Amino acid sequence: MGVQVENLENNMAKLTIEVAAEKVEKAIQGAYLKQRDRIRVPGFRKGKVPRKMIEKMYGEAIFYEEAANTLIMENYTEAAEESGIEIVSRPVVDIVTLKGGEPFVFTAEVAVKPDIELGNYRGVKVTKVDTTVSEEELLREVKAECEKNARSVTVEDRAVEDGDTVIIDYEGFADGVAFDGGKGEGQSLKIGSHSFIDTFEEQLIGKNAGDEVEVCVTFPEKYHAKELAGRPAVFQVKIHEIRATQTPELDEDFAQDAGFDTVDEYKEDLRKNLEERKKEQAKREQEDEALGKIIEDSKIELPEPMIETQCEEMINESARRMAGSGLAFEQYLQFSGLTVEQLKDQVRPEAITRIKSRLVLEKIAKTENIEVTDADIEEEIQKMAENYHLDAEKLKATMGEREKKGLTQDIAVEKAVNLVMEHVEEVEKAKKEQEAEENAVSE
Repeated sequence: MGVQVENLENNMAKLTIEVAAEKVEKAIQGAYLKQRDRIRVPGFRKGKVPRKMIEKMYGEAIFYEEAANTLIMENYTEAAEESGIEIVSRPVVDIVTLKGGEPFVFTAEVAVKPDIELGNYRGVKVTKVDTTVSEEELLREVKAECEKNARSVTVEDRAVEDGDTVIIDYEGFADGVAFDGGKGEGQSLKIGSHSFIDTFEEQLIGKNAGDEVEVCVTFPEKYHAKELAGRPAVFQVKIHEIRATQTPELDEDFAQDAGFDTVDEYKEDLRKNLEERKKEQAKREQEDEALGKIIEDSKIELPEPMIETQCEEMINESARRMAGSGLAFEQYLQFSGLTVEQLKDQVRPEAITRIKSRLVLEKIAKTENIEVTDADIEEEIQKMAENYHLDAEKLKATMGEREKKGLTQDIAVEKAVNLVMEHVEEVEKAKKEQEAEENAVSE
């Protein structure tokens, strides 16, 4: 296999990849073997038609598409590694030549990891953050802990109120016709969560368990299902159950159930934990502030496909989290009224920040000759194993060279963060900013 690299503008490159003729023949034969059972020719049993006869009847290119897909899948990754460039996007592939008995040639246009002109990263000024815990914050923490121990109870003596959870069946109709994805049974819906479109939830307030309700809504103009966009719809809803939340009070029994002798001991433990969290939050805020200033002082040009790939990865992350909580991504799109493209627009600023932050930190690690030792890698694998409740040696055995390389880079980046934060200069908040925060807390 041969690979040629052509550097393009805006941190893009085109790989021209040539695959040997014998591999092409193998791929075409493989496509024939895969498809022959679906091709019928009078006089031949199913799956027994010779390849040459099929090619004569339908043209020799009949198996080319399947063969091309196979050849690209089998050869692109190796070619990308052989190219010696650091690719940061999915390839846009174009077939140049595909013919039996000849080499297969295709191109792959990719984004290349951009080099950056690093700005100042030592002595960056960051805002000093007060991590003491006020009485107001402690009270909010107490309230939150009580709410965590709240229980859900079935309500039978009143109608639905804002904040209740209802168990419903529903079916949606547009112009009297049921539409795909508009039906659900035993669905749990928290009133006020805005999980459903338009005023769906508000129209259930005041209704009782057992009621059958007609809910009228209008789909958003930019709804992902184009056949429903901007159209009115009617949902037939059956309310099976109303559930309300009962929150306990903080008393001696509550404190003892949490493992403390008195309310004061419990509150003091909450204060310590809250203070630790505030310190962690302050650390993250200062890191973000420092990185933001370094990025602003650096020159970075990002290729568009790199941003697009990051956006897709972030949306896929969200989809996996939703799946873990039992919500299908398609269902989320339906209820939110968003399209995938609109989601990409939403995550784009964060995607750009993530990319730039990583590039800056990798550049700092390289500039400072930060080293990652075997001991560093062993320690990180041990942490990962503990987090996922796995055996460290088994986890290490499952890691290939690519995973180990990625882990090494992650450790180097973390060391770069620590280096930056070791040299920051803390400054007090501007007076106006401090007053604004104090007013927000008091409100």
